[in-house]
Amino acid sequence: MAATPRKPNIVLIVSDDHGYADRGALGIDPDVRTPSLDRLAADGVSCTQAYVTAPICSPSRAGLIGGQYQQRWGAQWFDSSAFPDHLPSLAERLRDAGYATGYLGKVHYGREDKGDRACPPHHGFAESYYGLAGKQVGRLNYLRHSRAAVESYGPEASRTMAVQPLLDGDEECELEGFLTAELGRRARDFVTRHEDEPFFLMLAFNAVHNFCFQLPDDELARRGLAKFPDWDPAISSYVDWYDGAISPYLPDGRAYYLAQLDLMDAQIGLLLDELSKRGLADDTLVVYTTDNGGSMCNFGVNTPLRGTKYTLWEGGIRVPYLVRWPEGGITGGRTNDALTSTLDLYPTLLSAAGATPEGWAHTDGLDQLPALRGDTTKSSGDTGAAGHEALHWDCGFQWAVRLGDWKLHHASAGPHADALRRGEHTDIGVGQRLTHLGDDIGETTDLSAEHPEIVERLRARHAAWRTEVGLASPPT
Repeated sequence: MAATPRKPNIVLIVSDDHGYADRGALGIDPDVRTPSLDRLAADGVSCTQAYVTAPICSPSRAGLIGGQYQQRWGAQWFDSSAFPDHLPSLAERLRDAGYATGYLGKVHYGREDKGDRACPPHHGFAESYYGLAGKQVGRLNYLRHSRAAVESYGPEASRTMAVQPLLDGDEECELEGFLTAELGRRARDFVTRHEDEPFFLMLAFNAVHNFCFQLPDDELARRGLAKFPDWDPAISSYVDWYDGAISPYLPDGRAYYLAQLDLMDAQIGLLLDELSKRGLADDTLVVYTTDNGGSMCNFGVNTPLRGTKYTLWEGGIRVPYLVRWPEGGITGGRTNDALTSTLDLYPTLLSAAGATPEGWAHTDGLDQLPALRGDTTKSSGDTGAAGHEALHWDCGFQWAVRLGDWKLHHASAGPHADALRRGEHTDIGVGQRLTHLGDDIGETTDLSAEHPEIVERLRARHAAWRTEVGLASPPT
């Protein structure tokens, strides 16, 4: 009797606010150095039309782990985002399939608290080391996580500067050191300890979220960068300090950002090396993506895309998306142009693990394994062309739908638009815009007047989708 084939290991790497253009192999900025991500792309498949489900982290991450549009449980923006506690998580499905499961890094599904289902040990991860960004203005500090830091910063600044202790399972633990390096070290240790069984590791870096100036002293010295201070309430108001800590006012802001990207890429490289060293590289499915579009206020670059994090321009929702699995046929440095979503990770990773479609029938994602292997005719479980026919985004005050190459984007004037313009120097593009992305990836030309019938078709498509996911009112 033939032995049962071993299930592939799975490593899912999710960074934070990584700019679409910020990979060295793309050649857009000669100062960008990402040899490990370039290696992953050269050995695997790059998805050129990959999207997240929201232009901000918490609803995007919730949709990824639950496999459904997060609007189905009312998550549209920071103030409504939550973990999908009524759904089996991706980790729970893989755990039940016999995987050792581990989570390392940033957690941000909403206003999570210790012990909530949003915490990794309560949605399928047997091992975890993480920080709750929902309690700390959506971020983690790069350098400090301790009770001493909380006391020295004071209650207001400790929350804003995100220095609360981390959690190991449900137990508080402290770290005074560079978090990116610690996450990398723990990732390699996880691989070492589980090399004899199939494992699922989710590695969620807080890099390259602002504030990228939080670098170790030796790195600042090596790169010739000044030490920029965290916020001190005794010196200035937070709003004034924050404005000086983002683009365009932070001196050397792009250099800080690229330093954090460089250091994260180095840890990814060490993890890939560890897989190779242990003979696991060929049968480990590695995915790299980020949680939303690059943050231009944090000096990320999304060229040739328009816009930034917070917006439904392409720069807010189209993301880097790299996949490698040599023994699974995902290799060769190819590109996959199928319309792809982070919703697809749930069915695709389960399919790679040998699960049947019943395991992901409740999701909004597609099994993209055929497309990743080069079959451009269809994705598993789909009767049409490879990838999605349509994708939808809806934040309440802004929404968009993509159908084929056509994209309809609408944003309303009001407090959200005003707050993003004022606080993040971000223009969401108030009004309506129809774009043919095949001809105009930079969304430069509004074709609404020339194609009113397509506008109505896309509006109707989005209205029907809103009804399907439980957003009762039609789009504005």
